[in-house]
Amino acid sequence: MNRASLEKRPDEVATMFDDVAPKYDVVNDVLSMGQTRRWRRIVVDAMDVKAGQRVLDLAAGTGTSSEPYADAGVDVVACDFSLGMLKVGKRRRPDIDFIAGDATNLPFADNSFDASTISFGLRNVVEPRKALEEMLRVTKPGGRLVIAEFSQPVIPLWRTMYTEYLMRALPAIATKVSSNPDAYVYLAESIRAWPDQDHLAQWLADAGWTDITYRNLSGGIVAVHRAQKPAEHRESVPVAKLRRQVKPRRTGAQSG
Repeated sequence: MNRASLEKRPDEVATMFDDVAPKYDVVNDVLSMGQTRRWRRIVVDAMDVKAGQRVLDLAAGTGTSSEPYADAGVDVVACDFSLGMLKVGKRRRPDIDFIAGDATNLPFADNSFDASTISFGLRNVVEPRKALEEMLRVTKPGGRLVIAEFSQPVIPLWRTMYTEYLMRALPAIATKVSSNPDAYVYLAESIRAWPDQDHLAQWLADAGWTDITYRNLSGGIVAVHRAQKPAEHRESVPVAKLRRQVKPRRTGAQSG
């Protein structure tokens, strides 16, 4: 299956997330067997931001991913295109700044944030590469980007088992616990069609990010990519150089 077969209009995707918003966090915990919380903690650690700094949490949904920053005194902006998700989040955490926004045309000025992050939302953006460029634009020079996204398991047998779970077990479980199980069929298909770790790293380089590394979690089910906005303009990193940076001695590509 290719990405083209999964394309939806932005309003269709937003409506899908509006429908699942009330139970979204609970369903995620069930489907990930509790791993979602661990993955999010790793993202927060990778961000390494301090109280008083300003962070963009894109595709923040109900704000679950934003809460650790707010609790630590970080000025976090939870941005999402689903009004349903934002409403659920604002009711739960009125102290967090929830803003509706399109990832490909962010409603923020250049160099607005000390760091930016997006967790499990990039693959649902109609033009993900444009979103990477937009996050670069709104991040301050020298600022960090951290992306957590479903990826490709690195062990062939594990990859086969995981694919079977995605396409068979996940929709069946979603039917029992979600108000819109069809949305989870789409989400499962979007995970299977998403590019692997090295392809996403190359997209980051193409967008202008530097110092790109990634860490595999749960055998590659999830990958956490880190990158930095150059302090000043630099030429794009050649593909060969990028791959040497990402994959040497297992320092860039780690398992967790």
